Amino acid sequence: MSNDPTLGRRRFLTRAAAALGTAALAGCDQLSQESWFTQLLASAEGVTRAVQRAVIGQALAREYAEADITRNFRANGTTEPQSDEYQALADKDFADWLLEIGGLVERPAKLSLTELRALPARTQITRHDCVEGWSCIGKWAGARLGPILDKVGVKSNARYVVFFCADALDLSGDKYYESIDLAGAYHPQTILAYDMNNAPLTVPHGAPLRLRFERQLGYKMAKYVMRIELVESFAQLGRGKGGYWEDRGYEWYAGI
Repeated sequence: MSNDPTLGRRRFLTRAAAALGTAALAGCDQLSQESWFTQLLASAEGVTRAVQRAVIGQALAREYAEADITRNFRANGTTEPQSDEYQALADKDFADWLLEIGGLVERPAKLSLTELRALPARTQITRHDCVEGWSCIGKWAGARLGPILDKVGVKSNARYVVFFCADALDLSGDKYYESIDLAGAYHPQTILAYDMNNAPLTVPHGAPLRLRFERQLGYKMAKYVMRIELVESFAQLGRGKGGYWEDRGYEWYAGI
Protein backbone atom coordinates (compact mmCIF):
# COMPACT_ATOMS: atom_id res chain seq x y z
CA MET A 1 0.00 0.00 0.00
CA SER A 2 1.37 3.42 -0.98
CA ASN A 3 2.34 5.94 1.69
CA ASP A 4 2.22 8.88 -0.75
CA PRO A 5 0.10 11.58 0.98
CA THR A 6 -0.94 12.97 -2.40
CA LEU A 7 -2.42 9.63 -3.42
CA GLY A 8 -4.09 9.33 -0.05
CA ARG A 9 -5.73 12.69 -0.50
CA ARG A 10 -6.93 11.75 -3.95
CA ARG A 11 -8.39 8.50 -2.65
CA PHE A 12 -10.24 10.43 0.04
CA LEU A 13 -11.71 12.78 -2.54
CA THR A 14 -12.61 9.91 -4.86
CA ARG A 15 -14.54 8.19 -2.08
CA ALA A 16 -16.25 11.46 -1.20
CA ALA A 17 -17.19 12.05 -4.83
CA ALA A 18 -18.54 8.53 -5.17
CA ALA A 19 -20.74 9.07 -2.15
CA LEU A 20 -22.32 12.08 -3.77
CA GLY A 21 -24.22 9.99 -6.32
CA THR A 22 -26.51 11.99 -8.55
CA ALA A 23 -26.03 15.13 -6.43
CA ALA A 24 -22.53 15.53 -7.89
CA LEU A 25 -23.97 15.79 -11.37
CA ALA A 26 -25.88 18.90 -10.35
CA GLY A 27 -22.63 20.84 -9.88
CA CYS A 28 -20.72 22.75 -7.24
CA ASP A 29 -23.55 25.16 -6.46
CA GLN A 30 -25.90 22.43 -5.31
CA LEU A 31 -23.16 20.71 -3.33
CA SER A 32 -22.37 23.94 -1.51
CA GLN A 33 -25.89 23.83 -0.05
CA GLU A 34 -25.31 20.42 1.52
CA SER A 35 -23.96 20.87 5.07
CA TRP A 36 -22.70 17.29 5.29
CA PHE A 37 -20.61 17.81 2.13
CA THR A 38 -18.96 21.05 3.24
CA GLN A 39 -18.30 19.53 6.68
CA LEU A 40 -16.68 16.55 4.98
CA LEU A 41 -14.35 18.83 3.05
CA ALA A 42 -13.54 21.02 6.02
CA SER A 43 -12.73 18.09 8.29
CA ALA A 44 -9.70 17.12 6.19
CA GLU A 45 -8.27 20.59 5.62
CA GLY A 46 -6.07 20.95 8.69
CA VAL A 47 -4.50 17.51 8.41
CA THR A 48 -4.03 17.79 4.66
CA ARG A 49 -2.38 21.18 4.84
CA ALA A 50 0.01 20.17 7.61
CA VAL A 51 1.01 16.92 5.89
CA GLN A 52 1.52 18.47 2.48
CA ARG A 53 3.55 21.41 3.73
CA ALA A 54 5.72 19.23 6.00
CA VAL A 55 6.21 16.22 3.72
CA ILE A 56 5.69 17.44 0.16
CA GLY A 57 6.78 21.08 0.44
CA GLN A 58 7.41 22.58 -2.99
CA ALA A 59 7.39 19.26 -4.83
CA LEU A 60 5.97 19.41 -8.35
CA ALA A 61 2.59 18.08 -9.33
CA ARG A 62 2.83 15.20 -11.79
CA GLU A 63 3.30 16.25 -15.40
CA TYR A 64 2.14 14.21 -18.36
CA ALA A 65 3.01 13.57 -22.01
CA GLU A 66 1.33 15.13 -25.05
CA ALA A 67 -0.38 11.81 -25.73
CA ASP A 68 -2.17 12.02 -22.37
CA ILE A 69 -3.96 15.31 -23.11
CA THR A 70 -7.75 15.03 -22.83
CA ARG A 71 -9.28 15.63 -26.25
CA ASN A 72 -12.35 17.43 -24.95
CA PHE A 73 -11.22 19.19 -21.78
CA ARG A 74 -14.31 19.96 -19.72
CA ALA A 75 -14.88 23.62 -18.83
CA ASN A 76 -15.60 24.11 -15.14
CA GLY A 77 -17.71 26.83 -13.54
CA THR A 78 -18.75 29.77 -15.70
CA THR A 79 -18.29 29.36 -19.44
CA GLU A 80 -18.93 32.97 -20.49
CA PRO A 81 -19.11 36.01 -18.17
CA GLN A 82 -22.08 38.21 -19.00
CA SER A 83 -20.85 41.59 -17.75
CA ASP A 84 -20.77 44.41 -20.30
CA GLU A 85 -17.12 45.09 -19.45
CA TYR A 86 -16.04 41.53 -20.18
CA GLN A 87 -18.11 41.25 -23.35
CA ALA A 88 -16.58 44.48 -24.70
CA LEU A 89 -13.08 43.14 -24.04
CA ALA A 90 -13.89 39.80 -25.66
CA ASP A 91 -15.31 41.53 -28.75
CA LYS A 92 -11.82 43.00 -29.35
CA ASP A 93 -10.01 39.72 -28.60
CA PHE A 94 -8.84 41.25 -25.29
CA ALA A 95 -6.59 43.77 -27.05
CA ASP A 96 -7.62 46.39 -24.45
CA TRP A 97 -7.49 44.06 -21.46
CA LEU A 98 -5.03 44.88 -18.67
CA LEU A 99 -4.17 42.87 -15.58
CA GLU A 100 -4.13 45.18 -12.58
CA ILE A 101 -1.78 44.28 -9.73
CA GLY A 102 -2.02 46.21 -6.49
CA GLY A 103 -2.60 46.00 -2.77
CA LEU A 104 0.47 45.41 -0.61
CA VAL A 105 3.04 45.90 -3.37
CA GLU A 106 5.79 48.45 -3.85
CA ARG A 107 5.11 49.12 -7.52
CA PRO A 108 1.47 48.66 -8.64
CA ALA A 109 1.26 47.67 -12.28
CA LYS A 110 -1.05 47.15 -15.23
CA LEU A 111 0.10 44.51 -17.69
CA SER A 112 -1.23 43.71 -21.15
CA LEU A 113 -1.27 40.21 -22.60
CA THR A 114 1.70 41.15 -24.75
CA GLU A 115 3.65 42.23 -21.67
CA LEU A 116 2.69 39.07 -19.79
CA ARG A 117 3.88 36.93 -22.69
CA ALA A 118 7.29 38.61 -22.46
CA LEU A 119 7.76 37.63 -18.79
CA PRO A 120 9.39 34.40 -17.50
CA ALA A 121 7.05 31.59 -18.54
CA ARG A 122 6.44 27.91 -18.04
CA THR A 123 4.66 25.22 -20.06
CA GLN A 124 3.25 22.18 -18.26
CA ILE A 125 0.89 19.28 -18.95
CA THR A 126 -1.05 18.59 -15.77
CA ARG A 127 -4.25 17.04 -14.48
CA HIS A 128 -7.17 19.22 -13.43
CA ASP A 129 -9.12 17.58 -10.58
CA CYS A 130 -12.60 18.97 -9.93
CA VAL A 131 -14.32 18.65 -6.57
CA GLU A 132 -17.28 17.19 -8.50
CA GLY A 133 -15.20 14.06 -9.13
CA TRP A 134 -13.98 14.44 -12.72
CA SER A 135 -10.46 15.01 -14.05
CA CYS A 136 -8.95 16.17 -17.35
CA ILE A 137 -5.38 16.61 -18.55
CA GLY A 138 -4.37 19.78 -20.37
CA LYS A 139 -1.31 21.64 -21.58
CA TRP A 140 -0.90 25.11 -20.10
CA ALA A 141 1.51 27.92 -20.88
CA GLY A 142 1.71 31.13 -18.93
CA ALA A 143 3.70 33.64 -16.95
CA ARG A 144 5.14 32.35 -13.69
CA LEU A 145 3.53 34.16 -10.79
CA GLY A 146 6.67 34.34 -8.64
CA PRO A 147 8.66 36.58 -11.01
CA ILE A 148 5.60 38.81 -11.45
CA LEU A 149 5.44 39.33 -7.69
CA ASP A 150 9.14 40.11 -7.65
CA LYS A 151 8.56 42.66 -10.40
CA VAL A 152 5.96 44.58 -8.40
CA GLY A 153 7.69 44.11 -5.03
CA VAL A 154 5.88 42.30 -2.21
CA LYS A 155 5.52 44.31 0.99
CA SER A 156 6.60 42.65 4.24
CA ASN A 157 3.08 42.41 5.66
CA ALA A 158 1.56 40.70 2.60
CA ARG A 159 0.44 37.13 3.23
CA TYR A 160 -1.98 36.24 0.44
CA VAL A 161 -2.46 36.78 -3.29
CA VAL A 162 -6.09 37.40 -4.27
CA PHE A 163 -7.46 36.96 -7.79
CA PHE A 164 -10.55 38.95 -8.76
CA CYS A 165 -12.46 37.65 -11.77
CA ALA A 166 -15.02 38.77 -14.34
CA ASP A 167 -17.59 36.02 -13.78
CA ALA A 168 -20.57 35.82 -11.46
CA LEU A 169 -21.86 32.30 -10.77
CA ASP A 170 -25.30 33.10 -9.38
CA LEU A 171 -28.02 35.72 -9.31
CA SER A 172 -26.43 37.48 -6.32
CA GLY A 173 -24.01 39.09 -8.74
CA ASP A 174 -21.04 38.23 -6.51
CA LYS A 175 -17.96 38.03 -8.72
CA TYR A 176 -15.71 35.02 -8.43
CA TYR A 177 -12.54 35.47 -6.44
CA GLU A 178 -9.89 33.16 -5.06
CA SER A 179 -6.73 33.41 -2.99
CA ILE A 180 -3.49 31.55 -2.34
CA ASP A 181 -0.65 32.13 0.10
CA LEU A 182 2.79 33.38 -0.85
CA ALA A 183 4.34 29.91 -0.61
CA GLY A 184 1.85 28.69 -3.19
CA ALA A 185 2.35 31.78 -5.35
CA TYR A 186 6.08 31.05 -5.61
CA HIS A 187 5.61 27.37 -6.42
CA PRO A 188 7.36 26.67 -9.76
CA GLN A 189 4.14 25.41 -11.38
CA THR A 190 1.95 28.33 -10.31
CA ILE A 191 1.33 30.27 -13.50
CA LEU A 192 -1.05 32.79 -15.01
CA ALA A 193 -2.02 30.79 -18.08
CA TYR A 194 -2.78 32.48 -21.38
CA ASP A 195 -2.48 29.39 -23.61
CA MET A 196 -4.13 25.98 -23.45
CA ASN A 197 -3.18 23.07 -25.68
CA ASN A 198 -0.93 25.23 -27.91
CA ALA A 199 -3.54 27.93 -28.53
CA PRO A 200 -4.77 31.05 -26.71
CA LEU A 201 -7.28 30.35 -23.98
CA THR A 202 -10.86 30.18 -25.18
CA VAL A 203 -13.65 31.96 -23.34
CA PRO A 204 -15.09 28.76 -21.80
CA HIS A 205 -11.68 27.97 -20.33
CA GLY A 206 -11.05 31.40 -18.83
CA ALA A 207 -9.78 33.80 -21.50
CA PRO A 208 -7.77 35.87 -21.45
CA LEU A 209 -6.03 34.68 -18.26
CA ARG A 210 -6.54 32.04 -15.61
CA LEU A 211 -4.62 30.82 -12.61
CA ARG A 212 -3.06 27.37 -12.69
CA PHE A 213 -2.29 26.25 -9.15
CA GLU A 214 -1.51 22.63 -9.84
CA ARG A 215 -1.26 21.23 -6.32
CA GLN A 216 -4.89 22.04 -5.49
CA LEU A 217 -8.44 21.32 -6.65
CA GLY A 218 -10.04 22.97 -9.66
CA TYR A 219 -12.05 25.61 -7.84
CA LYS A 220 -8.77 27.26 -6.85
CA MET A 221 -7.95 27.77 -10.56
CA ALA A 222 -9.59 31.17 -10.96
CA LYS A 223 -10.68 31.96 -14.53
CA TYR A 224 -11.22 35.35 -16.23
CA VAL A 225 -8.67 37.04 -13.95
CA MET A 226 -8.98 40.83 -14.08
CA ARG A 227 -7.14 42.03 -11.01
CA ILE A 228 -4.64 40.75 -8.44
CA GLU A 229 -4.18 42.17 -4.97
CA LEU A 230 -1.78 41.25 -2.21
CA VAL A 231 -3.39 41.40 1.22
CA GLU A 232 -2.59 40.66 4.84
CA SER A 233 -5.91 38.97 5.68
CA PHE A 234 -9.28 37.96 4.22
CA ALA A 235 -11.31 40.04 6.68
CA GLN A 236 -12.45 42.62 4.11
CA LEU A 237 -13.03 40.16 1.27
CA GLY A 238 -16.42 38.63 0.56
CA ARG A 239 -17.54 36.74 3.65
CA GLY A 240 -14.01 36.57 5.02
CA LYS A 241 -13.10 33.01 4.01
CA GLY A 242 -10.71 33.73 1.15
CA GLY A 243 -12.69 32.67 -1.91
CA TYR A 244 -16.08 32.45 -3.60
CA TRP A 245 -16.63 28.77 -2.76
CA GLU A 246 -14.86 29.07 0.58
CA ASP A 247 -17.43 31.71 1.53
CA ARG A 248 -20.03 29.03 0.83
CA GLY A 249 -18.45 26.32 2.97
CA TYR A 250 -15.59 24.83 0.96
CA GLU A 251 -12.13 24.50 2.46
CA TRP A 252 -9.56 27.19 1.66
CA TYR A 253 -6.64 24.76 1.42
CA ALA A 254 -7.77 22.34 -1.29
CA GLY A 255 -4.56 20.37 -1.70
CA ILE A 256 -4.44 17.06 -3.57
